[in-house]
Amino acid sequence: MENTTQPKKKKAPKIIFGIIGAILAILGVKSAYFSMTHETTDNAQVEATTIPIVSRLSGYIDSLNVMDFQSVSAGSTIVKIDNIEYILAVEQSKADVQSAKADLANAEALLNNNGANSQLASSNIELQNVRIQKALMDLNRDKQLYKEGSITLKQLESSQNNYDASMKQMKANNDQLSLSVSQINNCKAQIEKSRANIAAKEAALKNAELRLSYTTIKTPINGKVGKTNLQVGQFVQPGQPLFTIVNNDEYWITANFKETQIAKLSEGMEVDIKIDGYPDLKAKGKIASLSDATGARFTLLPPDNATGNFVKVTQRVPVKIAIQNMADVKKYLKAGLSVTVEVKTK
Repeated sequence: MENTTQPKKKKAPKIIFGIIGAILAILGVKSAYFSMTHETTDNAQVEATTIPIVSRLSGYIDSLNVMDFQSVSAGSTIVKIDNIEYILAVEQSKADVQSAKADLANAEALLNNNGANSQLASSNIELQNVRIQKALMDLNRDKQLYKEGSITLKQLESSQNNYDASMKQMKANNDQLSLSVSQINNCKAQIEKSRANIAAKEAALKNAELRLSYTTIKTPINGKVGKTNLQVGQFVQPGQPLFTIVNNDEYWITANFKETQIAKLSEGMEVDIKIDGYPDLKAKGKIASLSDATGARFTLLPPDNATGNFVKVTQRVPVKIAIQNMADVKKYLKAGLSVTVEVKTK
């Protein structure tokens, strides 16, 4: 009995090691096949559009209709800035517009008056021409009569004076017409100036109304608010960031592959996505686009390899991946989550 038991005991470890070896061999083959047909990276994260909300003017916060991490819809009012001084600015601009329009009306009325004066001066000139013609005829007749001795010198001088007075009156009428024409030109210039002034005042009114509208801050997109750090009564400055809204209507993945991997990547390739925060959640995607520059080129100070102490570092190329089954995974996604992506290259 001892001779039959010992060989069985000696065979048991060999069988176990053989099974383990076979499993390792299978795993090795699978791993080798996977590495030949896939490219992977864990240098990837979920991305979403984030919009910073800033104040366009200064003032005290009058009301705040949002809390930290609250969902908001596009067009909803989230912050109101005290608008009293901006309302007064609008009213002042409206008054300026009315005053400018009144100036235009006065200039137009003056133009009409000067036009009437010009027409009257022209009529007077025509009438005076008739008088001058008559005075000249009378003067010529009296000159002939004086030569014949039919009238006295005093009568001749009276005809001469009448003609001279008519000529002087004609000069006065011409001067009046010239003055009226000059005043008409001045009125026309004043009208153009008044119209330009109205345009400027109306532009100022629109600017005042626009600034008044800035006192009501509305949500530009659907999304979720980040940290606000705001209080009613707080003073804000123009350009001051108030908070950020994350657009949760669309997400995508940005995966940073090594430069030695991108030769096998192309748009449209299928991608398996594993989210670190949800190990059991599987997402599917496709490569949407590859960056034309490495990630280092987007930094504030891109590295300069033209230095004496150059050390070669493998660069990373950002790849945008569109999520295919968005409806299944959207509620779990958050901008910045770490993911692992596996691209099927063959």
